[in-house]
Amino acid sequence: MIKLEKILSTSIEEAEGLRSVVDPVIRVEGVSVRFRIPLEPVRSFKEYAIRRIQRRLDFREVWALKDVSFEVGRGEVLGIIGRNGSGKSTLLKVIARVLRPTSGRVWVKGRVAPLLELGGGFHPELTGRENIYLNGTLLGHSRREIEERFDWIVDFAGLRDFIDAPLRTYSTGMVARLGFAVATAWEPEILLVDEVLAVGDQSFQKKCQARMADFRRLGTTILLVSHNSNLIRQMCDYALWLESGQVVEFGPAEIVVALYERGVS
Repeated sequence: MIKLEKILSTSIEEAEGLRSVVDPVIRVEGVSVRFRIPLEPVRSFKEYAIRRIQRRLDFREVWALKDVSFEVGRGEVLGIIGRNGSGKSTLLKVIARVLRPTSGRVWVKGRVAPLLELGGGFHPELTGRENIYLNGTLLGHSRREIEERFDWIVDFAGLRDFIDAPLRTYSTGMVARLGFAVATAWEPEILLVDEVLAVGDQSFQKKCQARMADFRRLGTTILLVSHNSNLIRQMCDYALWLESGQVVEFGPAEIVVALYERGVS
């Protein structure tokens, strides 16, 4: 096994030596993210203010990311792998500008569509129809653009019979299907996907993967977080392995996934 890992590591070094990102659209330079977790619960802002004035606030520092650097070229598909708590979702949130890094810099060129939490921004008291317009607007699309894609969204989600029912009557899977359909109704330049290709039943999962394949053929740059090693092998050109917020390996997907599987087995 040691000999095999050495061969695989050498292959990664050789591949990276040959790799030249001609047209980078994402550049992550020395990014670190620190969270401060209070050691004692604070029940109100008043209590927080008093403790802060009295200097009685004790925190535990947790580094979700530590000095992460890499580049992604236009049209490339990068898979991000690692165990739970390794910093994968935090990295996508930093690239999507949902989180600000504690240190380091992120440079992004192009329109970003983040699929970080399907159904985020939906209102349970509004109908599916109303939520399509609401979520589409939050994603930066005009009413006319939403109207043009409305039928596609409903049909892709398979919710034609329920589109005028309140969202609170939907199952979790139905909400996820609607969220995926709205988020992928338009072709972005950069797509960030965080563990959302496992929503719904097997039939809908295949539709999701086919939609992702369409984006890839259109030249969309994709960052994909998934625990599904076969999916990473199938869809990704490169892979980034994170462990405790740090980069363990970065290189061709097949090689990095093989190293990861041996490392966690």
